[in-house]
Amino acid sequence: MRSSPSRKLFADLARDKYLYLLALPGIVYFLVFKYLPVGGLVIAFQEYSPYFGIWGSEWVGFEHFQRFFSNDDFVLLMRNTLMISLMNLVFFFPLPIVLSLMLNELRGLVFKRFVQTVVYIPHFLSWVLISGLTYLMLSQSEGLVNKLLAEFGHDRIGFLTDPDLFWGLLTAQVMWKEAGWGTIIFLAAIAGVDPQLYEAAVVDGAGRFRKMWHITLPAIRNVIVILFILRLGSVMDVGFEQVYLMMNGAVSDVAEVFDTYVFRNGVKQGEFSYSTAIGLFKSVVGIVLVVAANKLAKKFGEEGVY
Repeated sequence: MRSSPSRKLFADLARDKYLYLLALPGIVYFLVFKYLPVGGLVIAFQEYSPYFGIWGSEWVGFEHFQRFFSNDDFVLLMRNTLMISLMNLVFFFPLPIVLSLMLNELRGLVFKRFVQTVVYIPHFLSWVLISGLTYLMLSQSEGLVNKLLAEFGHDRIGFLTDPDLFWGLLTAQVMWKEAGWGTIIFLAAIAGVDPQLYEAAVVDGAGRFRKMWHITLPAIRNVIVILFILRLGSVMDVGFEQVYLMMNGAVSDVAEVFDTYVFRNGVKQGEFSYSTAIGLFKSVVGIVLVVAANKLAKKFGEEGVY
């Protein structure tokens, strides 16, 4: 007699109860902060009022979306957000891969762990602290770099107030802060490569670069593709805290992104429905990019996310 699905489920829960217990905090987090708030997206189609609540607020359909798409700020926000995301994809995304390959080539275990610890540390620093360090280093009047430039007879550079440097500055901060932390997944994938493949390559006379190019990279290619697809899903999210802390009047035209725009209109001005409509638009774009990239990856023979 075949067991029912519910009985099989309870049997699995009983067998792996400690694993499920370990995953429980993460499950609760996603339920409370990711899935339950989805119901609140309905206010994007209302003229929401905290006094009347969701059930009592007036329905306005796609009025907020029409207002947003016809707003002159839409093109500006789209340009800034996409350019910052593109720079992160081009310069930051490959960096953990390269760093992982370099760390994998280190033979001294003590030195390797020391380097890993050093590159991991910036991940645990808050963006408030990083923005403060950036100011101390690059401020035109008090920054260490500009003081050195002035000491050697060069003109001071407005790193923090030059619109042409702002996107690059944000990308450099992300690279310094998250590159080391991003190596964890790639190093785990590299650790799963069969050592016999490297031994066979040595017999064939392959050097370190050849082994890296023909064995390591193909072995972790699927991991790279999956992480790239997931990165595309957050292309409209460039990090509110970082951009907001680094923004100033001189660079506002290149610094205003969807996240800061939502904060300014939703929190400061109380336009909850309008800001929710913008957030829903961002989510839809992310889903479309993930689905399209996943289908494209499968078309080229990769496993994809699902």
